[in-house]
Amino acid sequence: MDLQAQLKLSAFQGLILEAVATDKDFDTVADLLCREAQRLSNGAICTIARIDANGLIRPVSSPSLPESYAKALDGTPIGPEVGSCGTAAYFGVPVQTTDIDADPKWQPYLGLAQPLGLKACWSSPIKTRDGRVVATFAFYFRTKRGATEIERELVSRAVHLCALAYEHTEINARNEFLAYRDQLTGLGNRRSFDTALAEHAAAGKPFGLLLVDIDNLKIVNDSLGHACGDVLINAVAEKLRDLCEDSCAFRMGGDEFAVIATKADSAETLKAMAQSILETATAPVEARGSVLVPGVTIGGVLAGTDGIGPDELRQNADLALYHAKETNRGDFLRFDPMHKTAIIRRLDQSRDLAEALDEDRVMPYFQPVVRLDTGKICGVEALARIRSRDGRVIEAADFHLAFSDSRNASRLTARMLELAADAFQTWQSEDLPIEHMALNLSMADFQTGDLDERLAEAFGSRGIALHHLNLEVTESVLMETHIVRPIDNLRRRGVTVALDDFGTGFASLTHLVNFPVDAIKIDRSFVERFLTDRPSAAIVEALTDIGRKIGLEIVAEGVETVEQANRLTALGCQYGQGYLFARPLDAAAITQLLRVGLAGHAVRPTEGRKTA
Repeated sequence: MDLQAQLKLSAFQGLILEAVATDKDFDTVADLLCREAQRLSNGAICTIARIDANGLIRPVSSPSLPESYAKALDGTPIGPEVGSCGTAAYFGVPVQTTDIDADPKWQPYLGLAQPLGLKACWSSPIKTRDGRVVATFAFYFRTKRGATEIERELVSRAVHLCALAYEHTEINARNEFLAYRDQLTGLGNRRSFDTALAEHAAAGKPFGLLLVDIDNLKIVNDSLGHACGDVLINAVAEKLRDLCEDSCAFRMGGDEFAVIATKADSAETLKAMAQSILETATAPVEARGSVLVPGVTIGGVLAGTDGIGPDELRQNADLALYHAKETNRGDFLRFDPMHKTAIIRRLDQSRDLAEALDEDRVMPYFQPVVRLDTGKICGVEALARIRSRDGRVIEAADFHLAFSDSRNASRLTARMLELAADAFQTWQSEDLPIEHMALNLSMADFQTGDLDERLAEAFGSRGIALHHLNLEVTESVLMETHIVRPIDNLRRRGVTVALDDFGTGFASLTHLVNFPVDAIKIDRSFVERFLTDRPSAAIVEALTDIGRKIGLEIVAEGVETVEQANRLTALGCQYGQGYLFARPLDAAAITQLLRVGLAGHAVRPTEGRKTA
């Protein structure tokens, strides 16, 4: 081969490689390759055909042959006697036919070849690196002959270039698939959802959007391992796929899914769809020897009614889901405009608390816990307050929504531990009569995994024994099974634990036996009614009786009258806390009150008077 021919082949190769490198797809590269190969050959006609997964011939490019030829071959199965291309693909080796008219492999196809003057054909299989035959490259000749030297070199390079182009297209297609698919479940991912939601919103037809959240997935991951969590995710994904069709169900990430309910054209049909998901998704699932019962919470919107554009629909569905998880876990909640007001309040409170923490404007107030039989202060509960920039003291009720932000809640606890420990150290140094300091904990405080260390650092570093510390947790926190072990660890170190606001959450008398606690605090809602309301009286009497029999201390919250205090004492309730004895006070005021106790005076209000 002379130098000029070699240069032409190199230029040809460079042109095709450039097309591959610039992400041209296989069909585009194949057409370019056919045209350039024909230009360099000695009158050859070039064709490229793809071989599909079912072994059928799918013509891609044949620029010098009529479209009817490609249509006639389209869908022909490859085989041992199927012309040159079908045979080459079947055996995976080149097939050269120098006389089409006389070749048995071509007899069924002479009606296609002869009218076009095709006399000879050389077809080569195009293989990927793993050995799959994915296409064929063929030269047809109008004379009975074989290939020339330059044509043989051209075919060699063309086959290699075709394989590169095919694999590159395959990789791009795979990447495109992964870009729009969740790898764990195979459902569409967030990117796919964004595209689909925008398309549905633009179409102007009625539809619904449901956001589905798996309940307690983190607990499954933490207690049983992420492999079990993945089984749970896949189980819910499969149910959604069956109910909603693959193209309408998406995994947004973590424990959240989205469903575009194309048939939801009213509040009733949207609710019915959500109900179907709630019923179907709760079927038990076996995961590594454990039986899991999935639970889901759903928030939803109707396009047009609850929002128009994709961003508004998604935001409002998010708000509905958030409120469902807060107030209606395990059920469906449709968006209400009031959700938006509530979320703005939460964000405002979160910002205010974060700024107060940053600017050291958080301070503790203390409310005494009193022995009802003697009136003596035995402890205090530390309550968080914020001092506003204009000097006002803001109570926790005005920023409690900020606690839903786990980072805020954890930071607040850390700061309150330091401030409470400082105050307790001061009282101890003055030998003031105080036995314990109570602090409230949230779920977020147990999620950091370092609560032991934080307590030891705050109290132990100041020389305060941990038996002086009483931690108050609500029933909803103790209901989480992974909380029990860290609570037990704290109790072994001397910390006492009180079940706070008993009766307002998932109240059950069995909890008093099963929960690792030392005391219960009867919620103020029962205390304020128990003198006049028979059911409340029965609950308070039962709690004090059971608590005494199983060795739990009883603290009544919200004691506001002498009559309440006297009745509680008669029932055997040991401790009281409320405005009857003192409002929450700052450190200076509570210190003065403790000094009164040191002088031997009990905290006794005026007889029959409600103290504010």
